[in-house]
Amino acid sequence: MDVEREGGRGANQLRPMDCTRSVLSRAHGSASCSNGETRVLAAVYGPKAGTKKNENPEKACIEVIWKPKTGQIGKQEKEFEMILKRTLQNICLLTAHPNTTTSIIVQVAHDDGSLLPCAIHAACAALVDAGIPLKYFAVAICCSFSESGHILLDPNKLEEQKMKALVYLAFPSSVRSVLTEGSENGEESAENGIITSLTHGVMPVDSYFQCLEQGRAAVTPLTNILKKKLQSPSPINQSAAA
Repeated sequence: MDVEREGGRGANQLRPMDCTRSVLSRAHGSASCSNGETRVLAAVYGPKAGTKKNENPEKACIEVIWKPKTGQIGKQEKEFEMILKRTLQNICLLTAHPNTTTSIIVQVAHDDGSLLPCAIHAACAALVDAGIPLKYFAVAICCSFSESGHILLDPNKLEEQKMKALVYLAFPSSVRSVLTEGSENGEESAENGIITSLTHGVMPVDSYFQCLEQGRAAVTPLTNILKKKLQSPSPINQSAAA
C-alpha cells in the first residue's frame, strides 16, 4: 500500500540533501549539511594538547558542543549531543593523537525533521575537512513508524510529530567511498555493521528490524550523494582561486 506524503514523496524517498566542506575560514575543519529544510553547521577545532577531566590520556578526547537555533539547550538537544559524541568516538581513530582534545561545535540553523542524521553528516564532513583520521564515515538516517504500521524514511518535522516511534540509525561507510582523498589512515572495514541506534517511542521488534533493513538500503544512495557533494570545490577554495 502506497503512503501519501507531503510533496508526493514515497515511503523510502529521501529529501534533497546537500553537504559542503570548508565553509568557515577560522575553524580547522567545517561543513554545512542539509536534508530538505533541515540545516546544520559543524566546526572542528583541534586536536589541542591535553584531555578533559576523567578522559583517558592515552587516547584522543572528543568534545561535542550542541547549539540550538534559539534559546538554551533542552533535554532532547542534550541527548543528541551525547549520542553524537558517542558516534564520533566510535568512528575516530582515537589512538592517532593521544592526550589531545578535538572539539566539534554543532550549530542548528533550522530543524524540519531528521535533525540528528543531518548533524552526524555535518560533523563527519567537518572532521574529514580538518584531517582527523577516521576508521569509517558515519552515514545516518531517521526511520519513522506510523500509527498505521507504515515505515517512512527521512521524516520532516510535521511527520515526526504524527509518528508513534522514531529510530535514528548510523551505519559505517568506507571513507574512500565518500572521498578519494582525506582521512584514510587506520580505516576499518565494518560491512553490515551499525554504529548508532537510538529509538524514541514504542514499536514492535519486527518493525525495528524492518527499519534496520530499510535504513541500511539507504546507505548506498546516501554515500553516493555525500561523495558527489564533498568532492565539489569548497566556497573558500573557490574564493582563493578567484
